[in-house]
Amino acid sequence: MSFLKEFVGFLGQRKKYWLFPLIVVSFLVGTLLVLAQGSAIAPFIYTLF
Repeated sequence: MSFLKEFVGFLGQRKKYWLFPLIVVSFLVGTLLVLAQGSAIAPFIYTLF
């Protein structure tokens, strides 16, 4: 948790605000792939990528 706090502080200090959407989208896509791995919709999600 401290890593996340330090990383957000770093982004704010260095004015790298454009990285926030990239990180959020990467996290959401990763979560979607992990959750869909064992489900019946997995073949449909994998065809998107």
